[in-house]
Amino acid sequence: MALDEIDLKKIEELFKHQIGILNESFQHKLDIVVEGHQMLNEKADRLEGRMDRLEGRMDRLEVKLDAVATDLAAHRADTEAHHGVYRVKEG
Repeated sequence: MALDEIDLKKIEELFKHQIGILNESFQHKLDIVVEGHQMLNEKADRLEGRMDRLEGRMDRLEVKLDAVATDLAAHRADTEAHHGVYRVKEG
């Protein structure tokens, strides 16, 4: 019986050792996944900031284009009102 108890203790120690190795390996892989997720999160935040700035630029560009369209419409109406002096040709 004493021999069986010694063998069981060795098996138990080996088993605990292997479980510890597996646990460390799993924890290391989990840490890598968490780090990757944090990096992606930071990139997404930076991209969101860039998109916000781009949206602001697009809004300002839209205002400028509206002003140009208004000026062009006014200019065209003015030139069409003066047939003898100005003529707009499309073509």
